Amino acid sequence: MVRLNVKPTRMELSKLKQRLVVSKRGHKLLKDKQDELMRQFIELIRKNNELRDSVEERLIAGMKSFVLAKATLNEAFIEELVAIPPQSVTLDLSEKNIMSVYVPEMNFTVEEQNKESDFKYGYLNSNSEIDESVDQIEDVLEDLLLLTEIEKTCQLMADEIEKTRRRVNALEYRMIPQLEETIYYIEMKLEENERASITRIMKVKDMGKKDKK
Repeated sequence: MVRLNVKPTRMELSKLKQRLVVSKRGHKLLKDKQDELMRQFIELIRKNNELRDSVEERLIAGMKSFVLAKATLNEAFIEELVAIPPQSVTLDLSEKNIMSVYVPEMNFTVEEQNKESDFKYGYLNSNSEIDESVDQIEDVLEDLLLLTEIEKTCQLMADEIEKTRRRVNALEYRMIPQLEETIYYIEMKLEENERASITRIMKVKDMGKKDKK
């Protein structure tokens, strides 16, 4: 490990020891943050995977019903059916703090366009598959919006975990070892200078004694 380029003085030694204490404290805090972020991230990923599987399963079922319905219904009727949606979705976006990570908190409000909000169509022009498709798509809407929030939260937390990991590694494998190596070098250098000073003093005393004789 390459030590820091500083002068081997007691003042620098004191400064470096203070930096080492701060670095170790910062390393511990960042490591604790990383561990907690990982714990919450794993929980969110598990929830995300379960919800995604459920949403995809219901969307696939809805699309299968829709494909079957489309094969037997007039195309103009289907276009008329979906031309004007009976519902509108309003998004109220805010933020919440998870371990210093600001993630979106999405509150969705599904508003009916009119009192008779369901799809209206004649029984002669429709079939059971179109009914099943409409019901399945409507049923999955709320979970689909929730999945959007969870996936964005997972993305932001993953970015923060990576940043925190780099900082932890920089402290653990670079800064702290550099400080320890430099502190050790300065201590050895100061001890060497002290021994040299003692040796010179002893020689001066010996020379003084010889001169008196």
